[in-house]
Amino acid sequence: MPRPRDDPRQLRLFDDGPAAGASPTGGEQGARSSSVGPAPWPAAVLELASCLPRGIRLGTSSWAFPGWSGLVYDRVAPESALAREGLAAYAKHPLLRTAGIDKTYYRPISAAAFRELAEQTPADFRFLVKAAAECTTPFVRPARGAGLGARGERENPRFLDADWASEHVVAPYAEGLAERAGVLVFQFSRLALRALGGPQGVLRRLEGFLEALPAGPTYAIEIRNAELWGESYFGLLARAGVGHCYNVHPDMPPIDEQAQSRPPEAQHGPCVVRWMLERSQTYEGARRAWEPFDRLVQEDPGSRSAIARLARGALRRGREAIIIINNKAEGCAPLSVFKLAAEIAAESD
Repeated sequence: MPRPRDDPRQLRLFDDGPAAGASPTGGEQGARSSSVGPAPWPAAVLELASCLPRGIRLGTSSWAFPGWSGLVYDRVAPESALAREGLAAYAKHPLLRTAGIDKTYYRPISAAAFRELAEQTPADFRFLVKAAAECTTPFVRPARGAGLGARGERENPRFLDADWASEHVVAPYAEGLAERAGVLVFQFSRLALRALGGPQGVLRRLEGFLEALPAGPTYAIEIRNAELWGESYFGLLARAGVGHCYNVHPDMPPIDEQAQSRPPEAQHGPCVVRWMLERSQTYEGARRAWEPFDRLVQEDPGSRSAIARLARGALRRGREAIIIINNKAEGCAPLSVFKLAAEIAAESD
């Protein structure tokens, strides 16, 4: 019998789970401590995790969402508690072997802060970290919400400043996460290309930036200007040995088009994917309509299938895949992870 629409455990993955009260570590849920723990793992989830190739790392964009109780967490807890202690419970889930750290986009954090996060996860866990916007945003906006080119806007001196990024972004990331450092993503929100010398001018500056970054960490570039997509962009990635972060976002071509148009010689490191935003939505609109992110609201089977094909193709070429999903992709990132895992596993024999 299908579950009611408002039940967060709407996937059949949850229909044959352990008896009520059973926990992943044994004992009764009624005997819990006060800290947040992992939700029980149904047999179907464990079976799916055993079938999924180890080179596939699936995870979500951050983890502090109270609506994930019963899916990821064993109780309803406030966002502040999940931000402090939810990662340890999240990282125990057999399908969640990576996580996105988004707060670093808004301000850099220290190596010690990264280390504290790393210590909450198993050795095989990997993080996708967003680099600080200070080095990927060309203009300083005079007020929150002001658009590019707003009156009084001034150039950001740290835009594509490799020295600043190396000291404040790369070094803390590499030192703090150590072997748990999966990929550092430089996300470029939609740029006013004309003000920056046009597409070729931006790509020249980007190439110089990438060449000056420290060797060692795995880097990926995420763009939101379809005008930058093409042979020149592929060429600079190949020369710099940097990956493209495939993204599902209204400003970019569908992910299957991104995958089909990018030649193999332009692909470096793991296959990195961020499934961010359903194409008909805005972030704020999806947040208002879909909170508390406890169910799939607007499924996107086309993007799911394209990502599954991309991941399987990466495995065939001997590359790992790191795939991060946002709640605004379909309404509930963990449920999107489960459905994507099932689709990948179904074709990975």
